[in-house]
Amino acid sequence: MDNLIEMRGITKRFPGVIANEDVDFKLRHGEIHALLGENGAGKSTLMSVLAGLYRPEAGTVLVRGNPATFNSPRDAIDLGIGMIHQHFTLIQSQTVTENILLGLDEPRFLMRLSRYDKQMAHIGDQFGLQVTPDAKIWQLSVGEQQRVEILKMLYRGVEVLIMDEPTSVLAPQEIDELFKTLRSMVAEGKSIVFISHKLHEVMTIADRITVLRQGKVTAAGIDPATTSKAELANLMVGRKVLFELEKIDREPGDVVLELAGVSADNDKRLPALRSIDLKVRSGEIVGVAGVAGNGQSELGEVITGLRTCTSGSIRVNGKDVTNRSARTSIDFGVAHIPEDRTHVGTAPNLSITDNVIMKKYRTPPIARRTLLDRDAAQKMAEGLKAEYTILAPSVETPTRMLSGGNLQRVILARELSSEPTLLIAMQPTRGLDVGAIEGVQRMLLEQRDEGAAILLVSEELEEIFTLSDRIVVVYEGEIVADGVEADAAKVGLLMTGGSHEAAEEHAA
Repeated sequence: MDNLIEMRGITKRFPGVIANEDVDFKLRHGEIHALLGENGAGKSTLMSVLAGLYRPEAGTVLVRGNPATFNSPRDAIDLGIGMIHQHFTLIQSQTVTENILLGLDEPRFLMRLSRYDKQMAHIGDQFGLQVTPDAKIWQLSVGEQQRVEILKMLYRGVEVLIMDEPTSVLAPQEIDELFKTLRSMVAEGKSIVFISHKLHEVMTIADRITVLRQGKVTAAGIDPATTSKAELANLMVGRKVLFELEKIDREPGDVVLELAGVSADNDKRLPALRSIDLKVRSGEIVGVAGVAGNGQSELGEVITGLRTCTSGSIRVNGKDVTNRSARTSIDFGVAHIPEDRTHVGTAPNLSITDNVIMKKYRTPPIARRTLLDRDAAQKMAEGLKAEYTILAPSVETPTRMLSGGNLQRVILARELSSEPTLLIAMQPTRGLDVGAIEGVQRMLLEQRDEGAAILLVSEELEEIFTLSDRIVVVYEGEIVADGVEADAAKVGLLMTGGSHEAAEEHAA
């Protein structure tokens, strides 16, 4: 099979970082080629070079055997190469068709939307991308918005579609639909680069796999049939990764967290939580499954004092913490791993030391009367750096200089060292590579075994199934199932608004 794209010796540097070093990559006609690697391995950077967003310091790109130079994404699209990023670039107030036509030279003066609506519907039918052309973007689900992004590229005539972490915000059924779409595109002669760090998805969808580690290729063009998840994980992180964590069955203890009829609004002052009833017991992990935007973020915030609840009550260890400050929840033994680790979980410009003492700076030995004991703070930070394997030059390194995995370890070190009775873990492994995920999950299980009550919010069903003692499903701000079994088809249907009966039938 001929190579449609060939990248030779690509090197791309940023200040203080070599993102790609002498990388070779080949994409064939009519294949799905997965680009696999841990967080920060250089996957997106390499494909941003191919998509015309970056210019490399060294190396060449061949398209259909001819050298190509890209000064902008438009140059790449003119050669049939388009990239869909993790964060969509759609205008919410405009229709599907208007978003697809945006930025094109035609139509120039007169836009007959009904005519173009038919064209979009035809392309959608051809590739199994069912969307309503005259619907506004804000009316669409995340999965439907992703289809619009794909349609934008298909309408522009791309032959190579680069997808950057395309499943990160999708429910299981939407992932299945996406994979069907990608297969139909390949059947029509398109070629796809599938950027991911999710091993099970790569093994399912890819025809070939290339692995990057620290900006270098560790394996090129592997056939998934000739490898395993364990081998790929080793290639990604350079060590053996355990996929089956040991989880000891245990009987949960007393109720630690109790929500009764809790409601809350989102930032747009629209209802985000609707009369939530929920209990979490000591030594229990309760997993909250749901598609992004169904109230999970607001749930974590009302419990930890970061958002006002409009009705209902919240009790921690029997004490009412409803609409009390975040400081109060800390005093009552609540730890919080926020989903935004950079802007909420840490102070990026402050050092590791300053970040890990944030919950203890008022108490001895960190506090000495009205002063801060810097020696004691540094000693504590050094101990936590070693215990939690935080890879950094020193404890005085600003946290903005850390990778996602090490930043998460700083947060875990601060929160878990407080010996919490209740841990609110919001997307604790989002964006982390397989090695870092293993470490975080192991720490959560250790906290559970030590008797902490844990509320785990994750969009990764595999993680929910692996760690949870009990699973609840949220949809549009309501708990639609409590104690549901770990069945991807059933949970996925409930996550997207399906009824219990339909979920049972689907699972059967």
